[in-house]
Amino acid sequence: MKSYDNHQLRQSVSNHKTKKHSVAFFERGSWYHRTKTLDEKGNIKYGKKGGFATQQEAEENYWRCLEEFEKARLLISQNQTNNILFSDYLKLWFENEFSPKIQNTTRMVTAHVLYDIILPNINSDIRVSLVNVDYLDALLLECSKSSSSAGNKCREVLNIALKSAVVEGYVKHNPMPSTKPYKRKKTSITVYSKAQIKRFLEEAEKCSWYLEILLALFLGLRKGEIYGLKFSDFNAKEETVTIMRQIVANPIIEPNSGSKITEYELVERLPKTPNSLRRLKVAPIIFKELEKRRLLILSYKEKLGEEFIDGDYISCQPNGRPHSLSAFNIALTKVCKKAALPTVTVHGLRHIYATLLIENGASLSKISAVLGHSSINTTFEYYCDIADEGHNIKAFMDNTFIPKGSD
Repeated sequence: MKSYDNHQLRQSVSNHKTKKHSVAFFERGSWYHRTKTLDEKGNIKYGKKGGFATQQEAEENYWRCLEEFEKARLLISQNQTNNILFSDYLKLWFENEFSPKIQNTTRMVTAHVLYDIILPNINSDIRVSLVNVDYLDALLLECSKSSSSAGNKCREVLNIALKSAVVEGYVKHNPMPSTKPYKRKKTSITVYSKAQIKRFLEEAEKCSWYLEILLALFLGLRKGEIYGLKFSDFNAKEETVTIMRQIVANPIIEPNSGSKITEYELVERLPKTPNSLRRLKVAPIIFKELEKRRLLILSYKEKLGEEFIDGDYISCQPNGRPHSLSAFNIALTKVCKKAALPTVTVHGLRHIYATLLIENGASLSKISAVLGHSSINTTFEYYCDIADEGHNIKAFMDNTFIPKGSD
């Protein structure tokens, strides 16, 4: 609900005046006009007022009454805005302003932050118009106790909410920039030695996920990007693959249901950022494994016939549907365990790929482009420490396994 100034009030009355039909009417020997008034609860009551000798007198009185009505309505509107509690505003902002504009995955994370962390830690609720830096610092301190990343994420969500509060007229300024910052949890990167990488690949080759592992380790692809790859995305003649989609979770959360997920499905979406739309060079070993996978999926089709759901995916279940999002990491855990190695995730393989590029002298801008980061700043945030500590990271891979175009 927005606040209005005198210019907006005059504009509102002026807009009514532009109507061509007369607001006055003749009845029972005198001129009348319709009226609108507000009761103490802000409800509109309609009526009429008469006794005017001329049409002009009735019309002039109508406009004076309309202006008084608008003033009263705006005063009630501003009072309602100023009296709303902070917690109530956050719920209204999330359900009505934020949720309609974002994807379900972002809504799921933000719903968890708001309903499971921020709101339960609002011990002393106050009007949103009275929220200040001290109040927010105390709230963030309590929120930060939930997890190592909670303080940073809660501050981020509250900042977005209070920016909207300024626009909507709930507060005059956003106090969040003056609150205490909380550091983002630093990503822990596992890097294998020469012997570890070879042992990992030897074990991975026995696994049904070998193709996906190669794509993560030698192209730096995200899990969703690998799931979203289709045979038509590969060009054997040019030895390239084009990244143009991803498979992601689509958690359904009904409005006003807090953070409870009512439905969960996998859907195709565009890559994470515009820069994630990219074409990469592919090593021959990947094309070799790709052909094996093509034959395997062909056997699935022949076995199931019309029951096979053909999405042209290179990574799928025997029925053609995408794997669950947890399946890849579960497979990696088994490979690492059999190889007696520290556990690495799909995203960890992506990090290892970045270290290979660094060791081969690739610039941050090159690494950023290959990984599909939104900006070079993202790449710097993740890998500046690696670049400075090169003696701890060595590209111990055989030349056979180094992807073309990665140096």
